[in-house]
Amino acid sequence: MVRADLEVADIFRAAGPAYRATHAGHLSQQHLKVMSAIENCRTAALGGHVEACEDCGQWRIAYNSCRNRHCPRCQGAAARTWLAEREADLLPVGYFHVVFTLPAEVADIAFQNKAVVYDLLFKATSEAMLTIAADPQHLGARIGITAVLHTWGSAMTHHPHVHMIVPGGGIAPDGTHWVSSRPAFLLPVRVLGKLFRRLFLTRLLTLHDAGRLVFFGSMAHLAERRAFLRHLAPVRKKRWVVYAKPPFAGPEAVLAYLSRYTHRVAISNRRLIRFDEDGVIFRYKDYRRDSADRQRVMTLATDEFIRRFLLHVLPRGFHRIRHYGLLAGGSRKDCLALARQLLAAAPPVTNDPPAQPDDFRPPCPCCGGRMIVIEVFERCRQPRGPPGARTTNRETAP
Repeated sequence: MVRADLEVADIFRAAGPAYRATHAGHLSQQHLKVMSAIENCRTAALGGHVEACEDCGQWRIAYNSCRNRHCPRCQGAAARTWLAEREADLLPVGYFHVVFTLPAEVADIAFQNKAVVYDLLFKATSEAMLTIAADPQHLGARIGITAVLHTWGSAMTHHPHVHMIVPGGGIAPDGTHWVSSRPAFLLPVRVLGKLFRRLFLTRLLTLHDAGRLVFFGSMAHLAERRAFLRHLAPVRKKRWVVYAKPPFAGPEAVLAYLSRYTHRVAISNRRLIRFDEDGVIFRYKDYRRDSADRQRVMTLATDEFIRRFLLHVLPRGFHRIRHYGLLAGGSRKDCLALARQLLAAAPPVTNDPPAQPDDFRPPCPCCGGRMIVIEVFERCRQPRGPPGARTTNRETAP
C-alpha cells in the first residue's frame, strides 16, 4: 500500500492537543473520540502484530487501525466489505443517481439538530421518491433505493445532501411485470423537489411543535414559533434542488461509484498538499465554475481545518447508508428474487466461502513472498521482533 505523504492524522497529532485545550468545554464526547481515534490509528497505541516472510525471513510491524467511520485511512476495507455484500443486489438494468440538497436556511437548523433533522432528510427524500415513482402518471411502480448521507461540500463546509442510487424501473403494483423507466429519464426533478419541500417542512414544523428541536447562539430566537415560521417563509417559495445524473453504464459502474461515495469522509488524505505554520493546504472542487477545470487550492488555518472536519462528525449510532422500497429490510431478498424473475435474469452466483479467508497482507517487499503473523502485541506495547532479522516498519494493518 502506498502511504500518502500527508494525512489528516498527521495534522491531528500535531495540532490536536492545542485545539482541545483551546476549545475545552465546547467539544462533545463524540468529537473527542473521533480525534483520539484518528490520532492513534496505525500506531503502537492500538497494538498490532509482527509479520515475517516465509521465504527470506524479513519482518515488519503492522499496527492496528482505529476502524472509526470518520477516519480517512479506515474506510477502504469497510467499503470493500460493504460492496461485496451489495454486489448480489444489482439488477440487470440501468441505474440512476439522484441528489437531494437542503437549502442553507434549513441546513443551519440541521447543524444544531443533527440526529433528528438528518433522519428527517432521509425520510422525506425516500418518501418523495417512492410516492412519485408509484404514481401511474410517472413510473407506476415500486422502486428500490440505496441512500447515502453526505454533510459536506468540497471545501468541508456544512452542506447536507443525500445521494441515491436507483434502478431504472420497478415492480408493478400487482407484482406481475417489471416497469422500465425511459433510458435517460427516471422521474421529474421539479415534481420531486416540490414534494420533498412539502414533506420536509411539514414534518420539521411538527418536530418544532413537539419540542424536539434545540437552538442556541445566534439561532436561539428560533425556539419561538413565530420566529421559526418567519425563518422558514423564504424557503417555502424557493425551489429545492433535486439533481438527476445520467444513468450509469452497467452494474460495474454502479459498484465503482458506490465504492467512492458510501464510505467517504469530509476530506481524503490524497487531497492534502501541505501542512506547515501557515496552515493546511488542500485541493477542492469549485462547483461555481462552469469550466471543466474546477480543481482549486485552498489554505485554511489549522484550527479552522480541524473545526471544519469536526462539523461532519455524525451522532453516535446514526446510520448514514439506508435502503428503501425493494431494498428495504427483511423483504429485500424476496423483492429482488421477484424482480429477477420478472426481468428473466439469472439469480446471482453464490460462491462457496473459501477454505481459508483471503489474505490482504501485502507481499514481502524484499522477495514477494507470503507474510505470516509471528507475534501479536497489545495496546501501548512494542513488539519484541525476531532477533537478527531484517526489519521493515509498516503502519498499515490488514
